[in-house]
Amino acid sequence: MITADDRCPCGGATYATCCGPLHDGAPAVTAEALMRSRYSAFALRLDAYLLATWADATRPRDLDLDDRVRWRRLQIVDTARGSADDTTGVVEFRAASRSADGAGVLHERSRFVREDGRWVYLDGEIVD
Repeated sequence: MITADDRCPCGGATYATCCGPLHDGAPAVTAEALMRSRYSAFALRLDAYLLATWADATRPRDLDLDDRVRWRRLQIVDTARGSADDTTGVVEFRAASRSADGAGVLHERSRFVREDGRWVYLDGEIVD
């Protein structure tokens, strides 16, 4: 369990000043902030948050998060658009994980859009 004073899983400041407020319902100001909060939600297994921040058109019915995967580190590689004034944005990231099968890295270019004024995850493309 994470506390407010713990470092945020996304690598930002404390959880209370980074992804915690978004997980509690505050809107993300940028696409990158939403990306970071979604990474933290995967790390903390907050499936309801992940579904709530997924675009209506691409949202799955449910999620089956693998309890054996431990998300270790997030690296933001690049961003395009996605500022407070934009309606679309792209965030490229690498997320390191560890499971019983060993270490892995997810490298993705995620697309984000605004729905009802809030950033949501649309889809992603795996980068080789």
